[in-house]
Amino acid sequence: MTASPQFKRSPLALALLGILHMEPMHPYAIQRRIKEWGKDKVVNVGQRAGLYKTIARLQDAGLVAVRETGRDQQYPERTVYEITDAGRAAFMTWLTEMVAQPRNEFPEFPAALSFLMLMGPEQAQVELSNRAAAIRTRIAEIDSDAAQSAQFGLPRIVTLEDEYQRAVADAELRWLEGVIADLAAGTLTWSWESLAAFQT
Repeated sequence: MTASPQFKRSPLALALLGILHMEPMHPYAIQRRIKEWGKDKVVNVGQRAGLYKTIARLQDAGLVAVRETGRDQQYPERTVYEITDAGRAAFMTWLTEMVAQPRNEFPEFPAALSFLMLMGPEQAQVELSNRAAAIRTRIAEIDSDAAQSAQFGLPRIVTLEDEYQRAVADAELRWLEGVIADLAAGTLTWSWESLAAFQT
């Protein structure tokens, strides 16, 4: 069975196939494994309903299949899923494409920046300063996690996403600090009057 060409890949679908690539598992265990490995920092598994919906879509597409359904006295009925051959092929295709090909993912921050002129220079400086403070906190958390990983002797390959996020956060912070400095110095400023000429 081949994967449905209509199936839209996602970070969560990739993570599910990646986990099942290693061993069959039931959804709760998959969610727990993603969190234990710290992959919940890059894959949204906060809502279990989303997890089950994605598994159902993967099953409908022939990428995963039910291996067994069992019942334990302590737990409700649990369905164990396994990856199919089509799922393994789809996983490697997605992984290759997601690693090699940049994609416009439409994050929130650039969208907000595109309308920053409606906020005014003073408020923009305040809110960008708030973001810079939050980014500094995030960098400190990433550094703390990296120190823990080093203590456990984890190989670098399993924490590359943290390394990447640290680099991106550092670049964003440097950019934010430059924009904030320009706002503070008045070299970046605007008004309704100055923007009116560009409305058409």
